[in-house]
Amino acid sequence: MKTNFKNIGLVVLATLAFVSCSDDNPVEGNQAPSAAEFDNVRQTALDNLTQNFTLVAEDGVTTFTSDKGVQFSINGNCLLKNGNPVTGSVAIEYVELFDAGNMLVTDKTTMGRMPNGDMTLLVSGGEFYINASQGGVDLDITCPMQLLIPSTLTGGADTGMTLWDGTIDEDGNLEWDEQEQNPAGQGGVFVEGTGVNAPYYAFFDSFGWTNVDRFYSDPRPRTMILAEAPNGYDFENSAVYLHYDGEASTLAKLDTYNDATNQFSEHYGQIPIGLECHVIFVTEEDGQWRYAIKGVTIAADDVYTFTLSETTVGSQAQLVAAINALP
Repeated sequence: MKTNFKNIGLVVLATLAFVSCSDDNPVEGNQAPSAAEFDNVRQTALDNLTQNFTLVAEDGVTTFTSDKGVQFSINGNCLLKNGNPVTGSVAIEYVELFDAGNMLVTDKTTMGRMPNGDMTLLVSGGEFYINASQGGVDLDITCPMQLLIPSTLTGGADTGMTLWDGTIDEDGNLEWDEQEQNPAGQGGVFVEGTGVNAPYYAFFDSFGWTNVDRFYSDPRPRTMILAEAPNGYDFENSAVYLHYDGEASTLAKLDTYNDATNQFSEHYGQIPIGLECHVIFVTEEDGQWRYAIKGVTIAADDVYTFTLSETTVGSQAQLVAAINALP
């Protein structure tokens, strides 16, 4: 009888172990989050990265230094509220994104519009959001803001960089459009001094999202790729991104979704064949991130399939660290 009880005990322990492992390695059919829950985890990430400053309009030019060492200056005498000059205290919101991990959790990718209207990858010298408000009312500005950006944050100075304006499309994707270049040919941004570590100077003439960027260059033939999400996951409650290995300050997005096939698509056919990269599936679970990361080499017309059993759950910091640790 002792032996039988021992065996029963072992069976119980094995069953408990199996249940525990099952919790850590979910199977298809788990409850997918709502669109609002997925939006909330992204908004929380953006809120966590938002820096807040204050200026007094009558003080004229006020210069701030960000957490990453970016210096930006705003002239309070150029601020307007409902068309009228501003006086008194002004709230400044500021976001800076220099790495793929933080670009992913905030859904602020580096996809720029080409002259033919297609979207393709940009190499970034930094994404920036600046907004000024007073009493809950957003302000306008009539003269440029100046930014001094350490190029060391994105791998060193690149004289090919220009300025891009960011807009959110009807699907929630952030799209970048290149600003018209000034006579110097640098579109409001230039490298100050010489050497690989020379900083960027940039001049923004409006609030919102602005990016220091250039097009990613690769001579290889291009293809379109697809990614299939787990059952119950779609464009509303999940996303698929593409991290180009060796490009720490870039992040592409598969920005369309086919309900019939449950597949995300890059759909412009701009992914270089032979590219070594990582395809990343993300969603939300109980206020955390659920994600999977696949290392791949792009072949023509590739289709990548994700299952929930491949995913793991982690915090914003854990997901950012996992993305930024990629080659």
